[in-house]
Order: sequence, then structure tokens, then C-alpha cells
Amino acid sequence: MNNVESASSNPVATEDAISVHNFSEKILEQAVHFHVMKMKGGFFLWVGISPHLSNLAVAMSSKYDSTPMSTLVLGDPSDPTATSLSQRLAKKTKKQVFVSYSLPTTEANLTLLVENRIKKEMELFPDRF
Repeated sequence: MNNVESASSNPVATEDAISVHNFSEKILEQAVHFHVMKMKGGFFLWVGISPHLSNLAVAMSSKYDSTPMSTLVLGDPSDPTATSLSQRLAKKTKKQVFVSYSLPTTEANLTLLVENRIKKEMELFPDRF
């Protein structure tokens, strides 16, 4: 995996403001773009090749269950990729997570590599998520 681009806006001065973080990676010969909007108590993550919102899922932790609650807000309910990714990220971060996953799901390895790239970015820049 080659790093195509890593760019980010300046850190925000207040906790309540929304901050934006963008990065890209070449994964399986495909340039994949990531857009993160950090909000108070959570974040929105868009993953895709071209700028369109094809689905949207949300997940959040609950004190009543170890598995975060999740639902698909927009998109095809037969594709669980955005919902399951939002659930895993909510479990990892203990935050409310919105995910839009706009990549073809034909390549099984792509989803795993994309999730690993997100986790790597979270380790490098934990304050951006």
C-alpha cells in the first residue's frame, strides 16, 4: 500500500467545533479516499473513490450490551458493509460513528484492507477521530 496523499486542516481550538481530516491510499491498485469529520462525542467517516454518498450507517455503544447498536440510515439494506464497519469503529472508539462506505464490495480483501488503513490512521492521529 502506497500513501497517495495525507492532508488535514488545522487543529480546532474548541471541543464543540467540527474538524475535518482527509487522507488517501492506493489499495489494490485503486485510489481510495477517506474523509473524517470529528464532532463532539463522535465522528463521520466517508470512504470512497468518487465524491458521492451512496449509503449512511450509524452505530453507538450502549451500557446495556457489549455490541454497539447500529442502523442503516440511507442506502441498500442488503449491503451490510457500512453498518458493520460503523459498529466495529464504535466499539473501538466508544463514540457515536457515522459511516458512508462508497466502494464496490466485489473484492473481499478491499474491505479488510480499507478497515486496516482506517485503524492505522486512528493510531497515527487519534485526535482526528
